[in-house]
Amino acid sequence: MLMVHDRILSGIDLNLLVVLRALLSERHVTRAAARVGLSQSATSHALSRLRELLGDPLLVRSGRVLSLTPRALRLLPTLERALGELEVVVSGESRFDPSTARRTFSIGMADYLQALIMGPLLERLATRAPGIDLSVVVFPNQEEWIESGALDLMLTVTGREKHSLRYEALFEEGFVCMVRKGHPQIKKRPSLEKYLAARHVVVAPSGTPGSMVDDALAARGLERRVALRVTNFLIAPVVVSETDFMSTMPERLAHQLTKNYPLRIVPPPIELPRFGYCMGWHPRLDHDDAQQWLRQFVAAATKTS
Repeated sequence: MLMVHDRILSGIDLNLLVVLRALLSERHVTRAAARVGLSQSATSHALSRLRELLGDPLLVRSGRVLSLTPRALRLLPTLERALGELEVVVSGESRFDPSTARRTFSIGMADYLQALIMGPLLERLATRAPGIDLSVVVFPNQEEWIESGALDLMLTVTGREKHSLRYEALFEEGFVCMVRKGHPQIKKRPSLEKYLAARHVVVAPSGTPGSMVDDALAARGLERRVALRVTNFLIAPVVVSETDFMSTMPERLAHQLTKNYPLRIVPPPIELPRFGYCMGWHPRLDHDDAQQWLRQFVAAATKTS
């Protein structure tokens, strides 16, 4: 098997991979050419060779701009990492310096966490690590992408940990209820009767019925009316602010949403379970300077959001 891999690699001009990284990062042939020190025609020729080699168009025109194909999107973080590691092999190990480093990290997290921490995270990056870029994605099976090397880090709900990966707890929080300002029936903590009778919008990222809140109600023999189920946390505040719907939301996100929507936060009528978030990574990244910095940086941002 190793000999097969060697034969495949020996037939590839590794300089093409450098051009590929520039093309996928810049999404512009002229800028990519300037980045790698080639002429525009030579870069265009390299793109043609790469398309033939990989059996994929890689970049397709969308109006006046070039867009990455799905395969190119998957290739970019792996390519960044592989070439970065190859550069280290050739140039020798050096300590990671976030203030001068140019690098892209790939992080997997749900839209809820993106809305919660991306502001503080990007604000800190701008001043402390201006050359660091992020690729933030939502994958249904993040653990597989961590194991494949396509993700550097993932943020996920605790309680789903895999023994093959490393984890660190980030924060814990509970639930609150969210209604629009001026709601005709709910102006303070609702009674259990009002809560159950209200029309609820429930965020279910997987698209399937059930939630921690519904499980807690079912344990008491109770059931609320789920009148709308959506897969995105950022749809719920739009619905709630424009209707008489109610949403039972993670507390930190609910407070952040009140800054941009005419919403009121009230306590739920019963005690609901708390839940936590953690970050996960592959053990092979335990001692990598850059990866250690990334984990510390993300952890700090979650505490200030």
